[in-house]
Amino acid sequence: MNPDIYHLLMALAIGAIIGTEREYRSKSAGLRTMIMVSLASCLFTILSIKIGVDNPDRLAANILTGLGFLGAGVIFKDDNRISGITTATTIWMVAALGMAAGAGYEFLSIFGTFLVLIVLIFLVYIQEKIDEFHQARSYRISCEYQQETLDKYEDIFKQHAMKIIRGVQNKTEKQITGRWVLIGSAQNHKKLTQYLLCDADIKDLSF
Repeated sequence: MNPDIYHLLMALAIGAIIGTEREYRSKSAGLRTMIMVSLASCLFTILSIKIGVDNPDRLAANILTGLGFLGAGVIFKDDNRISGITTATTIWMVAALGMAAGAGYEFLSIFGTFLVLIVLIFLVYIQEKIDEFHQARSYRISCEYQQETLDKYEDIFKQHAMKIIRGVQNKTEKQITGRWVLIGSAQNHKKLTQYLLCDADIKDLSF
């Protein structure tokens, strides 16, 4: 078999393996995306070696520039929380593995794929355990304005063993709204939300 075809098939397999994990978790960049990133990186690397005799790294270096735009497309911010960073970095890693396959470093690309799977699959359980004891969550509380701020809720947060990272309050003509980022255990977050849901003064609550 032609070595270039073999390297492309290896890149396809690498993208398929990692893409399957991303697809299973319903991420924005799934099976087809990872396969295409891996194949494209592999092909660009092969072409760099073949046509860039004097400077073979020039074409391959442009892969990183293109990936910057692709990675930025899967990162988004919602309610003071940034999502998609892991998927974006996975795209970068898949491209690196595709480049390794295209350059002929078979063992390096296979071992790198193995390490990526360990990070994406097994470290999730460690992360979940950490979240049980230490997780950040955004809270938004709206009440009718009665000539007072919402500082009383900060005392309630502390009573539930919450650490306040930042908070801001905004007042309109008839309503005052507070936003906070709180850090605490999952159990304490649950107790706090149950308490807030039963508070008759709160007109609007999101968490």
